[in-house]
Amino acid sequence: MKSGSIEFNGRTIACLIRNQSDTGASLEVVSPLGIPAQFTLMIVADRMSRGCTVIWRTERLIGVKFR
Repeated sequence: MKSGSIEFNGRTIACLIRNQSDTGASLEVVSPLGIPAQFTLMIVADRMSRGCTVIWRTERLIGVKFR
């Protein structure tokens, strides 16, 4: 797992990147409420950012595809 942050509209929400591929990722969050359908994922360990679109949500996980 890697540390990351979800960034949108000047807000930042911490997350854990549970799974990552070339096309998307599974993100663990405290709550997905308020997180929009599109945001920027900052991947701390890789020093990179990726535009994301949400494709599924559960109570603590968000599945995204990279844009």
